[in-house]
Amino acid sequence: MSRDLTEQEQLRHAHLDALREAGVEPYPAEAWPVTHHAAEILAAYDDAQHDPEAEGSEPLRVRVAGRMMTKRVMGKAAFFHLADESGRIQIYVRRDDLPEGFYNTVFKKLLDPGDLVGVKGEVFRTKMGEVSIRAEGFTLLAKSLKPLPVEKEVVDEETGETQTFNEVTDPEFRYRQRYADLALHPEVREVFKQRARLVTTIRQFLDAKGYVEVETPALQPLYGGAAARPFTTHHNALDMGLFLRIADELYLKRLIVGGFDGVYEIAKDFRNEGLSRFHNPEFTMLELYVAYQDYTWMMGLVENLLETVAMAVHGTTEVPVGEHTISFAKPYPRVPLLDAIQERTGHDLYQKPRDEIAAAAKALGLEVDDTMGSGKLIDEIFGTFVEPHLIQPTFITDYPVELSPLAKRHRTREGLTERFELICNGKEICNAFSELNDPLDQRARFEEQVRLARQGDDEAVNTVDEDYLRALEYGMPPTAGMGLGIDRLAMLLTNQDSIRDVILFPLLRPEENAVDATPVEVRTDAGS
Repeated sequence: MSRDLTEQEQLRHAHLDALREAGVEPYPAEAWPVTHHAAEILAAYDDAQHDPEAEGSEPLRVRVAGRMMTKRVMGKAAFFHLADESGRIQIYVRRDDLPEGFYNTVFKKLLDPGDLVGVKGEVFRTKMGEVSIRAEGFTLLAKSLKPLPVEKEVVDEETGETQTFNEVTDPEFRYRQRYADLALHPEVREVFKQRARLVTTIRQFLDAKGYVEVETPALQPLYGGAAARPFTTHHNALDMGLFLRIADELYLKRLIVGGFDGVYEIAKDFRNEGLSRFHNPEFTMLELYVAYQDYTWMMGLVENLLETVAMAVHGTTEVPVGEHTISFAKPYPRVPLLDAIQERTGHDLYQKPRDEIAAAAKALGLEVDDTMGSGKLIDEIFGTFVEPHLIQPTFITDYPVELSPLAKRHRTREGLTERFELICNGKEICNAFSELNDPLDQRARFEEQVRLARQGDDEAVNTVDEDYLRALEYGMPPTAGMGLGIDRLAMLLTNQDSIRDVILFPLLRPEENAVDATPVEVRTDAGS
């Protein structure tokens, strides 16, 4: 079903038809090899030692391509700025430099801001000193049929300040039409380039240590490895229910059983939970498992990893985040969970019965219901009264057994596990264990999770994973495991307030008046 076109869109469709009538293909098949980008041309002219206009130098001849962002026509000549991935550069167009009739018939009348063009020519400086390209060859590469949002300047009558607005200042528009956001805002593209450097650095760091990157199933017959509600689906050919993974953990630890000493995966996980500035149902996690190590060793690895990543992204370990400057330089403080709660609230909860912990939570003003076990109550108290105050990277260690069904029991403190979370800027970005490798203890923990699920805890895993227990029965070596939230780390290192600002296409509600998309089964053997 076609949609109604705006007046500007109708004009561009008319230009499209006129281009074809004039013999200009608006979407040509031929390649346009690019020799230079805007930023490197400008950089060459900023460095006097490499200025192609210096005495004795040959003029710099280039082929560039990008989006026409402005157009100023002045009789027989015109200027426009061409935007490519690296930045913008001015293009100078003269009628007499182009094929006969092209300037008047095509360039002036039928090309619009937003069109993608290729230009070849010689770099020079204008009388105003602006580095520009004198167009000697000009090709339309793709006609833009929808105008990019136009920026508008508004003067605040009270303060006299000038503010710039366009549709892309609206977060909803930015997330829904990310392509327009990226086309207009190079600083947004830079955020995602920084995210890419972050992920690349993590891979290089782990590969250098000899750990093997692997891939595990996203569709799983049982879900586990975290406390979360899953997305469910159905496999038609096998007539079986499946879950989108909530974590990679149980498959990766099967590989440790199989003889790998160190494995990791950077993968999408899916949790059927609410949306917030810190939560998206589809998110990216790094999970790492290393045999013959424990959680104390893993703390040291995490410190080294984050210090390395911060240096790769920023060239320093001191990173501005909102009103704070966060230091990723090691070492980070290590504080037991219950000690942190006692220091902040005055309540000593170590080995206290569930009713006493519930009474403490109520005294602190928290809502308590019968589905909340001791571990969940402690987690609520920590999340409300301690976590928001941890701005600098801090390891919170030694969690209750009820909160850590996959972690090894603490070697000296009864009722606790060898687990840590790394908290930074008031949010968890990393979770790690000395992994539980006792199959009998693991079975008891799984059964306790099933009991909690039957009591109404919708985040508890409601099925015992018998295959994982069978793997443990073959014997898994002592292992340190860690999960790191890539999206939250990207938020910190790019100074973004919302997880949606570091995910290219975050999940959104359907648009108003959107066409109902009813899934259609497509059968194919491709890729199977």
